[in-house]
Order: sequence, then structure tokens, then C-alpha cells
Amino acid sequence: MHKDGLYIMHISIHGLVRSSSPELGRDADTGGQVKYVLELAKSLGDVEQVGRVDLLTRLIDDRRLSSDYAVPFEIISDKAQLVRLPCGGKKYVRKELLWPHLEEFVDNTITFITKQGRTPDLVHGHYADAGYVAMEIAAAFDVPFVFTGHSLGRNKRNKLIADGLKKAKMESQYKIGLRIDREERIIEAADMIVVSTQQEIEEQYGLYRNTPQAPPEVIAPGLDLEAFYPYYDIQFDPELFSDEVKQIRTTLLKELHRFWMVPEKPFILALCRPDHRKNIAGLINAYGNDKELRAVANLAIFAGIRSNIVEMEENEKAVLTDMLLHMDRYDLYGKLAIPKRHDFATEVPELYRLCAQSGGVFVNPALVEPFGLTLIEASACGVPIVATDDGGPRDIVANCSNGILVDATDSIQIATAIKTILLDKQQWTMFSNNGINGVRSHYSWRAHCERYLEAVKRLLPDQEPDAPGLAGEYGNGRPSFGRRLTNVRHLLITDIDNTLVGDDPAMNRLFALLEEKRDALAWGVATGRSLELTIEVMTEYNFPTPDIMICSVGTEIYYGPDFRMDKGWQQHISWQWQAEAIKKALAALDFLVSQEAEGQRSHKISYYLEEKDGRLQRVYDALEAVRLRCQVIYSHGQFLDILPLRASKGKAIEYLIQKYDFSPRHIMVAGDSGNDADMIQGRTRGLVVGNHSEELEHLRGTPNIYFSPEPYAAGIVDGLRHYGFV
Repeated sequence: MHKDGLYIMHISIHGLVRSSSPELGRDADTGGQVKYVLELAKSLGDVEQVGRVDLLTRLIDDRRLSSDYAVPFEIISDKAQLVRLPCGGKKYVRKELLWPHLEEFVDNTITFITKQGRTPDLVHGHYADAGYVAMEIAAAFDVPFVFTGHSLGRNKRNKLIADGLKKAKMESQYKIGLRIDREERIIEAADMIVVSTQQEIEEQYGLYRNTPQAPPEVIAPGLDLEAFYPYYDIQFDPELFSDEVKQIRTTLLKELHRFWMVPEKPFILALCRPDHRKNIAGLINAYGNDKELRAVANLAIFAGIRSNIVEMEENEKAVLTDMLLHMDRYDLYGKLAIPKRHDFATEVPELYRLCAQSGGVFVNPALVEPFGLTLIEASACGVPIVATDDGGPRDIVANCSNGILVDATDSIQIATAIKTILLDKQQWTMFSNNGINGVRSHYSWRAHCERYLEAVKRLLPDQEPDAPGLAGEYGNGRPSFGRRLTNVRHLLITDIDNTLVGDDPAMNRLFALLEEKRDALAWGVATGRSLELTIEVMTEYNFPTPDIMICSVGTEIYYGPDFRMDKGWQQHISWQWQAEAIKKALAALDFLVSQEAEGQRSHKISYYLEEKDGRLQRVYDALEAVRLRCQVIYSHGQFLDILPLRASKGKAIEYLIQKYDFSPRHIMVAGDSGNDADMIQGRTRGLVVGNHSEELEHLRGTPNIYFSPEPYAAGIVDGLRHYGFV
């Protein structure tokens, strides 16, 4: 652990995340998870042994939303902050549309870690999208990876199938197959999985083929007891009954009373997102079909935040429309309140207390409830509960004895349970007091953080990760390319053929020098060879494993020693790349001969071409005729490579500069031939070896390009000395 305390990085990408007045319930992506991660970050920051907590989320700059979401950094507390990173454009989109852009979030997270100069001690991802990002970051820096699923794809798919949703619709709307595949990998890779209930382990993670490395840790979420205090506290502590509280209560009562004909009655409260799984219709059916229940109590349903139902997502639109139709069917005008909005930070705690003061009941009729945060919120304020006999509510009622569990598909059971509590004042009081006491015993954030840190510390090495001598490893000898590239200042990138290779004694002297300067200097190769052919030449000449391998003419980047592909680079160069269309456009040119299979890559199409009679121009003309945007690279009088517009060895080096925050003057690039020109001419320090081809002579005299008199690897050593790298 770092001498300044643990540095914990949480990642929660989708939804609208801000530390003050979060817009919970605005849509399906902005619910309990947002509240959970914010309160967890704040609570961990209050613990003495924690030095820093960063909560990473998506930066959103959308005129339809508050400008708060476009602020890169936001303070949560003294040791906790929100960090917003770009991902998938500026507009706010639902989480399923972010899957193709997660590599961008990975890259931006690596850049953030590199720039701020300290590697997190662990990375914790929330939900599958952030779980994937956290898994990649943890692998890059070789730190423990913690995962909280919140909900899982296999369960969702089963529910959607039960609802009759077609497979094609399931994939187009929810990307369910991709999500489940990623979840399988996440579960296998996670060093620790945090769940809220035992039911999650059995009925959610139990559906997956891959099993976690260790049994999931059951750690119930905490609650801000400063905000969710008992309804009767106001009677005994006049300071709680401030002008702000009076104004909030007046606003809420005015809003509720405009729906109710007899506002003095106790009221039944439901608070949830407009999602069919929340079973709002089941509660309205229970209330509407029971005359006695309608006579003794009003009903209030806060189903998220809405302005115009027509403009909402299909699922939400259907649920809200159905709610209005049920209201009309049972003629619940004057009895059912359905306000359009509420403020979670200020109004919701007062709403629970108003419900308790009325002698009311809180109902969670969800068909599936992994935890049920609203149940402990209501209970902390003194409201008895009726909840679905599924998942989290079982644990809550077992711990607190604060209400009744029901079969949420049986509206008669729901109505009977509500009446049992409403009509028996002694039982109401018992459930109310039990809930207040039980939440304080079982669901405080302090208790949550203590258990969380106790579990986390078992994952951490004894040695400080930032200690001297660990520039390349985490202290256990495992690869850590992210930590290594973050901690070194200088980087050498060299071509292989006729640059690095060609003079074995000089090459071995260079390798010895690189090992001697390892703590300050990383190195890599940039080659037209595929990864397989690069490994082949490395084996032949007994190379030490480079830190970076730019292969296939800059279309692929790998990190050693486990040859991990940079998927962010692959995503970046895929822009406007149409491989099959290119092959089709060039098929009629019989003078083009396809190179062997190992020369063909997903983002590189390679031919042999003997240039004569304007053949190369005919290649350009064929591609231009069908308006295919790509690069054509011809080298050594025989090799023709077609690449994406964004790909080349030089552009790959620029990408590394941005991602790992290298200063261009601290990078030296070495080459010998024309296909090295674009990387030698970049912003870095260029080095041309003494045995270079005539193709590079036009660069002589260019600033920042040094022509060494020494050939092959001796020229590289000469260049390193010339630029002061060694």
C-alpha cells in the first residue's frame, strides 16, 4: 500500500453521474447504480487508510442536459473526485450504444493515469461496460480487478425471452449476446466480485460458465443515515425542521394533494424507474381491485422523471402509458398521484418521512429485485414495507423484520399485505421501529467500507507498488506494460530489417545498453512484418522482448512480454476502412499478386507489384473510381500495402505519444528505408542509420533528423548518444 494511503479507482460509465442532486429515475440508465457509486466513493474517501478515490465516468456535452456533465473534474469530498472522460462522442446515449466505444474509454483512462503520475492500487468496475474497461486497465497496470455487476445479461435475456421479445430485437436493442460474452470474460478475470445478496451468487452468477477466482463477497450497500433519518426526529430536534425542509415538504404536499380528494388518508408509496420489471401495473391492479384498500388509503407512484412520454424510450413509454390506462380503467382519479418529477437528494427522504407520518406503507412490487435500495431508505425513515419475495428484499426483511414479502405476480397478495399493515396500528409501529433500528445495524456505509477494505487488502501485495525498482513490474514479476510505459521518460522505436538486424555484435551491444538503462528507457520495434513474423525474427536473433511492437506497417500495436494487442488502436484505425470493397475494386488488376496469408491482416491488404507501365497509378485510379478512402504504400520496388487512412508506423507512434503522455523530444525513431520515412519525419527525434537506402536522402538536413555514419545497430547506439538518451 502507498505511504499516502490506498488509491482506489472506481469506474461507472453510463448514465448521468454528478455528486449533487443526481437525476435518478430520469431514464433506465440513471438509477440505483449512480447513487451507489457516488455514496461508495464518498464513504471510502472518509476512511483514514484510503488516500484517494477517483470515480471515472463519461463526459457528456449535450445541450439537452445540464452543463455539469461536461465538467472534467468534480469534487465529491476531500479525498474523492469525479473524473469525466470522453467516450463515444459528446451526446448522451443509452448504455447499449456505448459498447463499440469502450476502447476509447480504456485509452483515455490510461492517459489519465499516466498524466496524474500515480497508478491506482486497485480498479473496480460497475456493470458490464465499466467491468470490461476496469478489466483492461487492471491488466495494463497489473493491479487487482474488482467487479460489481449490479445486474447481469443472462438474467435479463431470460426475462426478455419470457416477455416474448424476439432474438433480433433483443440483439439490436440490448446487444445482449455481446454483453454476456464480455461478462463471461469479466467474471473469469476478476480478482474479487462484490454482490449485495446471496441470491445474486446463486441465481445470477450461477448462470455463467466461468466462475470467479474466489467466492463473491456479499457486502450489502450502505445508506446515508444523515439524510435518511426517522420521521419522528423532527419532533425532538427543531433544527431538523429548517426553512429548507419546510419548503420541500410544502412543495411535495402541494404536488400530492392536487391528485387526492381526501389527502388526510395514509398513503401507499412506490418509487421506481418506469421499467416493466418494476411491475407498476401489478401494484395498480392490487389497489384498483380492492375496494377496502381504496377506501382507507391513497396511492402515490413516483415513476422516474418525465416531461413528454411520447419522446421517451420504448420500454419507458410503454410502462407509463400502461400506468395511465390502468388509472383510467379503475377510475382512480382523486386517489392516485403520479407526479412527473422529484429531486432524489432533497425530496425523496422527506417523501419517505411524509409517508411514515401519514401511517403509510412503502411498496416495491418488482418482479426481480437484486437488492432494493429504496426499501432500506424507506425503512430508515420509519416506513413499513411490502416487497417482492425475490433477492434482496428477503435479506432485508430477514435482517430487519420490517415488513411483509409477497408474490409480486399475485395482486391479491399485494393488497392483503398492505391492508394487514395499514389496519393494524400495533404491527405498523413494530415494523416501523424494527426498520429504523435494523437499517442502522446492518446497512450503514461505515460497515460497508470496513468489510470492503478488509476484503480488498487480501488482494494487495505487501510491497509498495510505487517503490523504486518496480518500473516494469508490480512487485511480483508479472507483465505490466501500463506501469512501465507510465514510469519511463524515454522511448526508442526502431525498424528491424537492415536497422536493428544486420550487425550481430553491434545489436548485442545495443541490447546490453537497453538493459542497463531499463529504468529510464523503454524500447520497441516498428516493422512491416506481422506479429508472427516479428516473433520469428526475435527468436532467430535472440531478441529480448520489446516493450512495444508496431507490426504490419503500423496497423497493429502489441505490448510485451505477453503480446497484448492494443484494441484501442484497432478501433481508431477502423474509421472508413472497407477491406472487402478494396479487394473487390482491385480484383480486375491481374498484375497484382496477393502476398502469402501471413502477410494479410484485418487492417492490411498486401500484394506483390512490379512497377512498370503506370501500374501503380492504375491502382490509385481503381480505388478512386469507387471512392474508397485508404492509404497506398509501395516499397522496395515490389511490396504494395493498402492500409486504413489513419494507420501507419508514424501515426501509431503519435497515438502512443498521446496515450502514454510521452514528450516527442524524448522519443527516438530509427529506420533505413522509404517505408520508415513517415515515422522518422514525425515530431520525434529521427535517426537514419549509415546503411540507409537512397529513398531517405531527401531528408538529409531536416531538423530533428540525424544521419548517423554508423550502420545498423551501431547507428542506433550513436543516435541515442547524439540525442542524449544515454
